Amino acid sequence: MTARDFEHFRQLGENVGIEFKRGGNGAQSDTFESICAFLNRFGGDLFLGVEDDGTVVGVPAGAVEPTMRHVVKVAGDPGLMDPPFYLQPESFKVGGRNVVHVRVPPSADVHRFKGVVFDRFHEADVRVRETEAIAQLYIRKQEIYTERRVYPGIRKSDLRLDLVPVAKEMAATFRPDHPWRKLGADAFFKSARLFGRDAATGKEGFNAAGVLLFGKDDTILDVFPAYRTDALLRRVDVDRYDDRDTVCTNLVEAFSRLMAFGEKHLPDKFWLDGPNRVSLRGKILREVVSNSLVHREYSSSKPARLVIEKDRLWADNANRAAFHGLITPENVQPVPKNPILASFFKQIGNADELGSGTRNLFRYVRLYSGADPVLDEEDQFKVTIPLDDNHVPGRSSQYPGLTSGPTTGLTAGLKSELDKAILAFLENNPSGTMTMLAERLGKARSVVAEHIRNLKAAGLLVREGGRAHGTWKVMQPKETRT
Repeated sequence: MTARDFEHFRQLGENVGIEFKRGGNGAQSDTFESICAFLNRFGGDLFLGVEDDGTVVGVPAGAVEPTMRHVVKVAGDPGLMDPPFYLQPESFKVGGRNVVHVRVPPSADVHRFKGVVFDRFHEADVRVRETEAIAQLYIRKQEIYTERRVYPGIRKSDLRLDLVPVAKEMAATFRPDHPWRKLGADAFFKSARLFGRDAATGKEGFNAAGVLLFGKDDTILDVFPAYRTDALLRRVDVDRYDDRDTVCTNLVEAFSRLMAFGEKHLPDKFWLDGPNRVSLRGKILREVVSNSLVHREYSSSKPARLVIEKDRLWADNANRAAFHGLITPENVQPVPKNPILASFFKQIGNADELGSGTRNLFRYVRLYSGADPVLDEEDQFKVTIPLDDNHVPGRSSQYPGLTSGPTTGLTAGLKSELDKAILAFLENNPSGTMTMLAERLGKARSVVAEHIRNLKAAGLLVREGGRAHGTWKVMQPKETRT
């Protein structure tokens, strides 16, 4: 979240999915009432340090970190938020003032804060007391999410318990202080919301998400007979296949197998993001594979596919469409199809925040192939990744630092190809140095330094922070300012 992103929320104002809080004294009870209401409705965005009318008053600098820790602690405390939910607040600045942002996804569960159910209506958090209204919440969530179906007949002996420490270690690698580290198996399953209660019958048991994530292969196929993902390579024998892996195992290992299949058959092109080497292939496959496993409609009889051809990679899976049409970074609507699976994959580091995956996919595919992916949201979701083995990431016809990515509009009004290349490189590598630029562009460091001075004087380039640890910010040229 940036100040520019926040401006969009401020213009929309408080509504069913946006809430502003002053937050001067940290996160109070009304903060968690809003979080509970968002969890029970459609999710939402909570901003601390903002008046009801959108005026930014800021959270005191010394209170930012304690406030974020308090949000995580209370939301994850089953004695206060039942069932608990793990959130990841972030902070950013608007006009020098600190704002804490809490993105709350919709949950597959009905949540209570201090024993009270809250729901969101317009811009208000409403206490739900009537038994019928609470029952309707359970029914709504039970009907929407296949992953919530409870199977009382499933026992721990039907699960791969050896994968529990693996998942806990993955979560700890992603977040060293993750609360799962200290939990036993039973507490782990409940904390991850993989063990639930059927609101209609009152019976408890492992839900479909738990079966998919940790079930033995035979157990998974007993519950979902059509579940499988066909990974195919079709480059020579396009009528059949050159290589194949049929994946019918738990989602933890399915993710690794599908990643390995893609890594086996796709080149890993070199790219620097600042001083760090980035695997564009890995970034793209992670988004494609996690989307296929997390957002699939598992009640469908249609198997999923991941197919690598000569000029494209494509994947499709059964889907419960939020809307119909092509998805772009501009129109993406972060609606989780399986919130429990999405949350679990995020906890173990195999997926990002909803919505960010689409933006990341467009960015990395542009670098990897020089073109945009196609995401088609229908009852059968399909993503197509163009492939071009001859495309060099970040290289144009003249300068290797000029990309076909999001800087195109920023450089359109410039006459100097070298200026375009410098801005394009620094847009994708804000921590880049003049030495790195000189090497990448094949120019003397003094020439690059002179062009950077001119770009700064023209207001197209700003240095934020010091010389040693600062970053570059590319500004809009005058021709495109509004």
